[in-house]
Amino acid sequence: MAAVYKSISKSSATKVDAPSNGIKRNKQRVLILSSRGVTYRHRHLLNDIASMLPHSRKDAKFDSKTKLYELNELAELYNCNNVLFFEARKGKDLYVWLSKVPNGPTVKFHLQNLHTMEELHFTGNCLKGSRPILSFDAAFEKQPHLRVIKELFLHTFGVPEGARKSKPFIDHVMGFSFADGKIWVRNYQISEVEASKGDEEEDKSHKSRGGKDTDVNLVEIGPRFVLTPIVIQEGSFGGPIIYENKEFVSPNQVRSDIRKGKASRHNARAEQTVGRLSRKSDLGLRTKGPRVAKSELDTKMLFA
Repeated sequence: MAAVYKSISKSSATKVDAPSNGIKRNKQRVLILSSRGVTYRHRHLLNDIASMLPHSRKDAKFDSKTKLYELNELAELYNCNNVLFFEARKGKDLYVWLSKVPNGPTVKFHLQNLHTMEELHFTGNCLKGSRPILSFDAAFEKQPHLRVIKELFLHTFGVPEGARKSKPFIDHVMGFSFADGKIWVRNYQISEVEASKGDEEEDKSHKSRGGKDTDVNLVEIGPRFVLTPIVIQEGSFGGPIIYENKEFVSPNQVRSDIRKGKASRHNARAEQTVGRLSRKSDLGLRTKGPRVAKSELDTKMLFA
C-alpha cells in the first residue's frame, strides 16, 4: 500500500510544469461521466459535483459496464489524469469509481444517503469556480487504505491554483469524515458575519491585535452523500486487488435476504394451516370446506 501511495505522488509530480516565468502549475484535470441507467437524482449529483470542480470535464454517458479499461483512453483523449465514473445498477444502486490515470490506483465506492442541492434548499452559497479547502478526519492517517483514498480525493476534489475556469477565491470547505466504515462527505460555505457587540473589552483587544470584528461560520451548501469503500485496485480500472472490504454487503444481497425472510414466513403460515387441518381430521372434527346446497329430500329438511 505504501508503494501505491508513492506512485500516486510521483504521477502527480509529473504533471507539475515549470514554464519560463518560473511559476509551477499543477495540471490536475478530472473527467466526470456516468453509465447508462442513472436516475435523475444521480444526474443532479453529477451536475452538482461538476459545478464545484472547475478543472473537470464532463462527457457523454459510457455505454459499457464491463470494459471500464476503455476509460483510460477516453481520459487521455481529453487530457485528463483523474476519472470520476458513476456506475448505476438496476436503476437503484449507484457505484462510484475513482481512478488515477494511467497507472492507478482505482477505488470503488458504494454511494448511499444521497441528497442533492436541489433537494436540500440550504441557505449557503459559494462562487462558481472558487477553490475549496479540503478537510479530512484524523482517521485518514491511521489506516493505509484510507491514506490512498485521501490522496485520490486531494487530486480529484482539490482544485489546483490557476486551473482552467477557476477563480482566485477560497470560500467553501469540503469535509470528509470517516465513521462506521463509511466516508461522510459534506460541503460548507465560509461565511463571515460582523461580530456582536456583547463584550466590548474583547472587541478592543481583538482590534489591538490587528483583527477585524467578524465571526467566521460554516453554512452547509450541499450536496451530501456517504461513500462505502469496496475494493482498491493497483492499476487504473484493472490490476490486482490490494484492499477489499470484507464487511461490505451488496444491496442485491440485502434485498434477496428480505425476500427470503418474507417467503419463509409465508411458508411457515402455510405449514401451520395444513397441520391444523390434519389434526382436526384425525380427531373427527369438522373442517371448514366449500358449502354445498342442501337437498329437499335431506333427512333434516323432511323431519324438521
